[in-house]
Amino acid sequence: MKKKLLVILPRIPYPLEKGDKLRAFYQIKELSKNWDIILCALNDQKTHPDAFNILKPFCSQLFFFKIPKYAILINLFLNILSKKPFQVAYFLHEPIKKKIHKLFYSEKPDFIYCQLIRTACYAFDLPARKIIDFQDCFSTNIERRKSVSPWYLRPLLSIEQQRVFRFESFVFDNFNGHTIIAEPDREKTPVQNKNNIAIVPNGVNFEYFSPDSTMQKKDFVLFTGNMNYPPNVKSAEFLAKEIMPLVWKEKPNFKLVLAGANPAAKVKNLASDSVVVTGWVDDMRLYYNESRIFIAPMQIGTGLQNKLLEAMAMNLPCITSPLANQPLGAIHEKHILIGNSALEYAHQIVSLINNPDWANSIANEGYMFVKQNFDWEAMNRKLEKVILNV
Repeated sequence: MKKKLLVILPRIPYPLEKGDKLRAFYQIKELSKNWDIILCALNDQKTHPDAFNILKPFCSQLFFFKIPKYAILINLFLNILSKKPFQVAYFLHEPIKKKIHKLFYSEKPDFIYCQLIRTACYAFDLPARKIIDFQDCFSTNIERRKSVSPWYLRPLLSIEQQRVFRFESFVFDNFNGHTIIAEPDREKTPVQNKNNIAIVPNGVNFEYFSPDSTMQKKDFVLFTGNMNYPPNVKSAEFLAKEIMPLVWKEKPNFKLVLAGANPAAKVKNLASDSVVVTGWVDDMRLYYNESRIFIAPMQIGTGLQNKLLEAMAMNLPCITSPLANQPLGAIHEKHILIGNSALEYAHQIVSLINNPDWANSIANEGYMFVKQNFDWEAMNRKLEKVILNV
């Protein structure tokens, strides 16, 4: 008989346009081979019509819990005088909590797995072995975002950063098992026993993200991601305003493609004859196959970049920042190129264009690197071991 695992998520893990949804989807898919998954997914957006049918084969029971907009607004207002992070208050709805608790006592799962500190409050009071997936160190992420945010947002971000810092420590003390994506984030986590946080990286679906050699390459430099996420917005602006103008001096025919869902106004405004802003993309493989170079010049944010794993799996030569490469661990000028300034990034792009053999070497070495180190099946064996050992 399979053991039961109650999984609590802050979002429905479909479609896969955000990193936390992607991680949850592939973890559930792999774990379902050996576990009865009872999935409780919170939802503050319109549910995708295919979500239930896509997820149902992996779950013995599947529940979507809609958080009413009015409840979110009330929670955020009442949370002003609280010590809880606003992102935790945003996702906490007492009627949903009661339903999850009722489900727990009727089904008696062997373990509870919560994704992100945003769901921790749903499990604190339950008498079970509990695992929290921190995913990234969010207190560090907020600290980095604060440094590049408008002045009027910085006081609020400072308050949130302090609250998240304390809450991460509190969650650590009240859960039996802990996971995080990458070593740099584990080191930043505000707990003493950092070694008690297991590193469980993300993976990539190599069957899906497989290059199509029959497709014609175009003169595209590609950046992908949720284009409403501040670190991606910052990178898109950096690319369009500072990096690519230097490239266009030597390679005027090349276009920058910013491919991803929900582009913020700042990203939409970058569109021009030389900058393509796609919006939602049904199949990102099209742009991976058509592009010559992938670049992710991340300046803020934390955690392993799924976009880099996908691009490397698609056999694209990739360029990134020291910040984004830290959790990836690729070797500069072997698996990937690492830049530190607009001038350096531009020089790397032009060099790859001018040296196809070198570009192919970087692409091939990068592919082998992710193939050997970031397979979903292997990553989920690590997660399963963490769960069973709590």
